[in-house]
Amino acid sequence: MISSQVIILAITVTSLATFISRFMGAITSEKVSVKSKIFKWFNCVAYSTLAALIGRMIIFPAGVLAESEVIIRIIVFIICIALFIISKKNLVIPTIISAILLATFNSL
Repeated sequence: MISSQVIILAITVTSLATFISRFMGAITSEKVSVKSKIFKWFNCVAYSTLAALIGRMIIFPAGVLAESEVIIRIIVFIICIALFIISKKNLVIPTIISAILLATFNSL
């Protein structure tokens, strides 16, 4: 009983924190120029965080992804980056192809 209350409290607090930060971003976004240094800095931080998470998933995966070889994950990553660039930054095609390629390479 108590553990379910803690889980509900954790979900509520994290949801509230996420909502507040997004709400404040929406309010202040009109005042920030896209070409300003602060906007470029936040953009760099966001992309570097995303790159670090993707790198961690490829080099040190968890769960089912850990069952595949590192070379397979790197090959699929390179193919999907190329597909992303070729498809004019379409996210759907590389995502679907990555699942198909991982399943195919792991079954060989």
